[in-house]
Amino acid sequence: MPDISDLTLEEKAALTSGLDFWRLKAIERLGVPSIMVTDGPHGLRKQAGESDHLGINASVPATCFPPAVGLGSSWDPALAARVGEAIGREAAIEDVAVVLGPGVNIKRSVLCGRNFEYFSEDPIHAATMGSGVVRGIQSQGVGTSLKHFAANNQETDRMRVSSDVDPRPLREIYLRAFQGVVEDTQPWTVMCAYNRVNGVYASEDPFLLTEVLRDEWGFDGLVISDWGASNVRVDGVRAGMDLEMPSSGGITDRQLVDAVRAGELDEADLDRAAERVLTLIRRANERAAADGALDVDAHHALAREAAGRSIVLLKNEGGILPLAPTQKVAVIGEFAEKPRYQGGGSSHINPTRVDVPLERIRAVAGDVAYAPGYVLPEAPEGIGMSAVKAPKPEPSVVERLRAEAVEAAKGADVALVFVGLPDEDESEGFDREHIDLPAEHLALVDAVAAANPNVVVVLSNGGVVALPFADRVPAIVETWLLGQAGGSGVADVLYGSVNPSGRLAESFPYRLEDTPAFTSAPGENQHVRYGEGIYVGYRWYDARRMDVAFPFGHGLSYTTFSYGDVAATATGDGIEITVDVTNTGQVAGREVVQAYVSVPGSAVERAPRELKAFESVEIEPGQTVAVTLTACARDLRYWETRADRWILEPGDYVVEVGSSSRDLHGSATVAIAGDELVIPLTRDSSVGDAFAHPVAGPIARAEIASGPFGAVMMSGDELSPMGRDMPLNRVVSFGVDAGVVERILAAGA
Repeated sequence: MPDISDLTLEEKAALTSGLDFWRLKAIERLGVPSIMVTDGPHGLRKQAGESDHLGINASVPATCFPPAVGLGSSWDPALAARVGEAIGREAAIEDVAVVLGPGVNIKRSVLCGRNFEYFSEDPIHAATMGSGVVRGIQSQGVGTSLKHFAANNQETDRMRVSSDVDPRPLREIYLRAFQGVVEDTQPWTVMCAYNRVNGVYASEDPFLLTEVLRDEWGFDGLVISDWGASNVRVDGVRAGMDLEMPSSGGITDRQLVDAVRAGELDEADLDRAAERVLTLIRRANERAAADGALDVDAHHALAREAAGRSIVLLKNEGGILPLAPTQKVAVIGEFAEKPRYQGGGSSHINPTRVDVPLERIRAVAGDVAYAPGYVLPEAPEGIGMSAVKAPKPEPSVVERLRAEAVEAAKGADVALVFVGLPDEDESEGFDREHIDLPAEHLALVDAVAAANPNVVVVLSNGGVVALPFADRVPAIVETWLLGQAGGSGVADVLYGSVNPSGRLAESFPYRLEDTPAFTSAPGENQHVRYGEGIYVGYRWYDARRMDVAFPFGHGLSYTTFSYGDVAATATGDGIEITVDVTNTGQVAGREVVQAYVSVPGSAVERAPRELKAFESVEIEPGQTVAVTLTACARDLRYWETRADRWILEPGDYVVEVGSSSRDLHGSATVAIAGDELVIPLTRDSSVGDAFAHPVAGPIARAEIASGPFGAVMMSGDELSPMGRDMPLNRVVSFGVDAGVVERILAAGA
């Protein structure tokens, strides 16, 4: 591989944009080969013929694993790593250098059309699961592209909207997931988003791409644009955006050359970007050629395991599940026959096979009755095309199908009703307008439940939905989008060969109006204000003590677990948490042990509790497992806006451990020494700030408390609220000598 000094100015510029949709340019005279990148993130989307980014043209067959909405519900980074290994293996076989994923954007709004591609509403969860995928893929000598950096939390106007977000939520919520993955796994590339962040396009933001990503987090890879996300190319190179995709037809290459020659762009900036592209090509070519063909069966078996582990049992009243093969079952709903197993858009995989739930149920229970119940619209093709609604069937057809479903239910011991969101309701390229299931699906559930009370609702959806029937049916199974083996995964859980262990990675509200971003998303006039601040997801509901349909972290099992006493110890790296968990039931199962942390009496605004660590643990009946969790110091810090840095606040930290954010079984308190924080005093600092200052405080108390100000604004040693908040530059009006103020300021400088 040549040195950057061997390249001409034109060649360096050429390296920084794509050859076509998926390939990087070669420099033949220097032996620099072209490499290929392809979409992921839950499988390989290598297009076989003419390339496009719209999800229209066919791609080579590949294993379609559960998208992040499903895999994230496993709460198991080790499983995510195994899925990543399989994706990396398939990429290596197809000679793909980089898989474009995973996506770790936060599920800020339940309406985001791309939520099926993201893991969680919580950054620690998203970082942990995303790191698992990156480790797995890159273990195969294939790179990843962590996306979409940053604050890309909606599809509406996504190519230009400005995500206007304050420093604390930006750091603590929206950047934290990226930070965790970058610092822990060093993905080969990071993909910058389309949108603007606080008014600056992500593709040309030196704060994001250089100050934070490289200088603070130590990222040593390449920044690639989302397809078409480059705005002003010269500004992008200067800011740290190295590779523009796809091809610009040479237009931006010429712009870079002209800018260097005109003195408008330092050639060192261009050298830096081109060198990173050369490094990526070098890394890709260090991988040995893949030996052997794809083991389709083995990868499908892994997809089946991942599907079963992704399913969340929301409700199981009376132990109606698991089913016995001898029970008379009616399967209702066309989703059982025509499963929706992935989302629409650029991540659309051409699967090697597809397991159909109805067929897999019949393989276990024989020739069960089936009634479609409704008509699914045909899946539109391409990004954003799902917003174009298909014609509705005639009312007579709807009534007939519902009547047939009711008859099937009447003759069954249990009715399995498959409902959910069709492809046209959610996709990359547009946001949803509501969280309701289709009206005909809701009417079907009501009609079947009236005919047979033993109803198990099986959901198929890429994002949160309202569940108005939750109190009227005994069981609800959230299957999300499960990939190509989802049909088998559903049957495995329904009939108990797999004990469900999935947990919600996002809260289920009762109403759209209850959600944190309801009044602000998707914004207007190319701006969306993140007005809820740090209160995203469960943080919002907990702070408002608001009821939800199902809380973050929730999920049931076919067995039961008990927890012992919680112990917490401060370490150099954070808090080590231990707890004994016992399987008190009759079958083996997995418990997802979750640790939430709070800081009572904190000097800054905080959510009531925040997830800081978790572990998915397999436990045999009667077995007790000692579980150890680590809440690392990095994740315990808050962003101090006055000092513009992370601070580990000194004080007592309460660690609560349980099965969900609202099912907590024990707690422990641990003292953390924390970081010293001394904010220099200015004339705008308050009297309260001055009293609290370690150096200026004694002077302020002695000089201010004894004078006229103290007589009015203090009671004993305590400042009144008005006195506490008064700026130092105003106290002269209340009898404090100006020289006293100067001495306080000098001591607190």
